[in-house]
Amino acid sequence: MASSFPLLSSGSPRDGAGPGLPIDVTAQPGRSKNHGSAERPRIVAFGNSLTAGLGVAPAQSYPAHLQRALDAAGYPYLVVNAGVSGDTTAGGVRRVSWALNSKPAIVILELGANDGLRGLSLQETKANLEAIIQQFQQASVTVVLAGMKLPPNYGQDYTDGFESLYQALAKQYHLTLIPFFLDGVAASSSLNQADGIHPTGEGYRIIVEKVFPVLEPLLKRNR
Repeated sequence: MASSFPLLSSGSPRDGAGPGLPIDVTAQPGRSKNHGSAERPRIVAFGNSLTAGLGVAPAQSYPAHLQRALDAAGYPYLVVNAGVSGDTTAGGVRRVSWALNSKPAIVILELGANDGLRGLSLQETKANLEAIIQQFQQASVTVVLAGMKLPPNYGQDYTDGFESLYQALAKQYHLTLIPFFLDGVAASSSLNQADGIHPTGEGYRIIVEKVFPVLEPLLKRNR
């Protein structure tokens, strides 16, 4: 059964930080260099094209907006964009060891939308997310789980089951949950690109505006 919605998958290699090529968003123009990058605790944004920033300039991706918000609030964290366009949860499982090379303190896990848009087994998606979460937690990384919602292509049972698996995983693994990563942005023509799926730079700014209060209780300031 084919989805009538585009997958979060197309784009050039620049749109994703493929294995071996994490993007330090502080390297973008205008990024603060007040702290040596080797000394800064790291937040790895681990996801698909919604994290990679498909279709927008690197400085307009959500990890870059998050870096600016952290800098403005006085937090020392360095954000690493580990988004890969088109990635599924199965692909994410294979990338965990690569992400751990960045020695993250926190990982924002944003995966599953491509699984859902392809109508993949909910059990498989959940099992893959569990494997990712377990690997990060075994490495003492704090995981923030970004929840997603789907259009009703595959029926209400599938749509509801997809949304609830994030809630179940957050409860089971004691994770901070972003209830819906695209809250306030999804379905807004002015905040999404022509494909109706990927946010504009302003859309990503709004995402960070909503995500930051969820993330902030986990952050530590320099003493």
